Amino acid sequence: MAKEKKFVEAITPMAEDFAQWYTDVVKKAELVEYSSIKGCMILRPNGYAIWENVMHQLDAKFKETGVENVSMPLFIPESLLQKEKDHVAGFAPEVAWVTHGGNEKLQERLCVRPTSETLFCDLYKNIVQSHRDLPKLYNQWCSVVRWEKTTRPFLRTTEFLWQEGHTAHATAEEAEERTVLMLNVYADFCENVLAIPVIRGRKTDKEKFAGAHSTYTIEALMHDGKALQSGTSHNFGDGFARAFGIQYSDKENKLQYVHQTSWGLSTRIIGAIIMVHGDDSGLVLPPRIAPTQIMVIPIAQHKEGVTEKALELKETLIKAGFKTKVDDTDKSPGWKFSEQEMRGIPLRIEIGPKDLEAGQAVLVRRDTREKRVVPFEQVTAVASAMLEQMQNDMLHRAKAHLESHIYEADDYESFKETVATKPGFIKTMWCGDEACELKIKEETGATSRCMPFIQEHLGDTCVCCGRPAKVMIYWGKAY
Repeated sequence: MAKEKKFVEAITPMAEDFAQWYTDVVKKAELVEYSSIKGCMILRPNGYAIWENVMHQLDAKFKETGVENVSMPLFIPESLLQKEKDHVAGFAPEVAWVTHGGNEKLQERLCVRPTSETLFCDLYKNIVQSHRDLPKLYNQWCSVVRWEKTTRPFLRTTEFLWQEGHTAHATAEEAEERTVLMLNVYADFCENVLAIPVIRGRKTDKEKFAGAHSTYTIEALMHDGKALQSGTSHNFGDGFARAFGIQYSDKENKLQYVHQTSWGLSTRIIGAIIMVHGDDSGLVLPPRIAPTQIMVIPIAQHKEGVTEKALELKETLIKAGFKTKVDDTDKSPGWKFSEQEMRGIPLRIEIGPKDLEAGQAVLVRRDTREKRVVPFEQVTAVASAMLEQMQNDMLHRAKAHLESHIYEADDYESFKETVATKPGFIKTMWCGDEACELKIKEETGATSRCMPFIQEHLGDTCVCCGRPAKVMIYWGKAY
């Protein structure tokens, strides 16, 4: 009994300490385990299963747009990395280097990939000769290493899993179209599958990817009012192509440089799922991404027919297309309920001796704890409806939270007060000067999140300096 009580009380309330709540959920839901290497996490089955679902669903979306998967080397020669000066300067502080092979010192250091632009450029230089070779629409699923000083599971780790798409095009227009297309793939996935609403927009020059012509982002708002950059798409123009000599013969047989894009989404999106939807009992997983959508829990399973009926329900639900399991362990029902809630399983089906006699089961939603008593023959239909309603409700709640935490400021004093007292996004007008961007970050801790695609005219002057404004922009404190 004491053990069960400890399990239920294992999570720090988010209102008391959000950072500790997050760590508790990550650990108690058995998503990760810390490794012996600082900043590197071990993805346990519960955590990796979520990432598998992300991979499978996103991969299908990519392929619908013509993307093909490849696998690139883990190592990048230093000379290759040095070819694009802005790119190498941006990543230099985070690069891990291999200096020895066995007992022998290498003639040239090898970088453990922090990202693979240079490798793809080296490939495209060799395989793109003519306009007939374009476009190249490649993606890889892999891990990358960035030597971070401060780490947190999923949000910022030394090594993390992600996908990185790299495409090459004949024209600037095609590259821009692909850049925006992939950002919208990410945004639609977050909203329709993860039930996470996002703001779509362009990063400032200060915040764009090292070496990019422009960077687009989707920004999500966590429960504590902090922003999380959840996916990015970059238009490289022909900058990398010029550095690496990637040219093709056009239809007039003239040499032209290709235009490239790159886009990525990583395991930090799991951190977003936790912080947007979780509660004081643990994870709350949207049904469309949950590895287990329904857990059938037999009660008093030693009684005749209970376990058998639970297993029968499981098979019926699996045949109907639902990811279903039965918890027929010898733990108490209370423990099983707490464990199911901790892991965020969307729907619980309870069946005991009295239910068996009455020909019914009890269905319980994870997010609202709504209970419905349902005849056995209606379980599949009702479960389907409840899961669909839960998916829609989770997105609606997240949208309401986002919308209620977006503020406006038209002068610097009100901006600073809002940053200090109201967690969330602040939208203002901005002159476009990096000096104002740096001043805001230094004095308030808020950073530019994006210049949204959907612009609003909030005034004529910059919130910071009072000079004529050029664009509407979102600010916020971020992970």
